Amino acid sequence: MTTHAALRNRYAEDAVLTMSPAKLVLMLYDRLVRDLVEAEEAVNLGRIAAASDKLLHAQDVIMELHSGLKPELWSGGPGLANLYLWLHGELIAANVAKDAGRIAGARQLVEPLRDAWYEAAAQLDGS
Repeated sequence: MTTHAALRNRYAEDAVLTMSPAKLVLMLYDRLVRDLVEAEEAVNLGRIAAASDKLLHAQDVIMELHSGLKPELWSGGPGLANLYLWLHGELIAANVAKDAGRIAGARQLVEPLRDAWYEAAAQLDGS
């Protein structure tokens, strides 16, 4: 790794470590949506390896969101935890089947969640 790359990686790591929990969740959701969009496009173009890479990364993001969730802190927490686990399984199935429709369905569930987190974060910033 070059010195420039090492410095860039260190900066990115420091940025994540000092990020507020709300901003981290938003970053994860943005990346999840991007992974799903790119995976769907890759499947539609027959780029199976690229689709698989994006879906595997999306699964990692979902598990990161799941592991950071504290469902006992709010009434919707257990449902969101279950949704994360369902999405994880759905992406595994989509990857095995190379099913762009399943990927699109997952994305259609994730995008409103991302938008809701953005609204919640904006309310926190405004208070």
